[in-house]
Amino acid sequence: MKVVNGLKIYSQEEALDRVIGKKGTPAREKFEFSLEMEIVGEMIKRARKNKGLTQEELGKLIGVQKAQISKLERSAKNVTIETIIKVFDALDTKVKFSFDMPKKKIFLHK
Repeated sequence: MKVVNGLKIYSQEEALDRVIGKKGTPAREKFEFSLEMEIVGEMIKRARKNKGLTQEELGKLIGVQKAQISKLERSAKNVTIETIIKVFDALDTKVKFSFDMPKKKIFLHK
């Protein structure tokens, strides 16, 4: 934190630490996971639009309803990896997942 003209100025990391919690805390982990899943959802939406598909058309390609695609695009946090892979397959888009676990790393390329 620094003070400029009597105002306290925090870096993004300092603000996150103060508002959500320090890295490694359950609240911060939950926040970061949610943010990452929103990014995945946005990536799916962009890929779908780039292919000129509606949500309904994409849903038909992978065997789900339009509402499921809508939920997925808003946030992918309640979806299986299998479903995400099906979506990217249907969109003919390459995807690479990386899971960082305490004692090992897992990489999945599709």
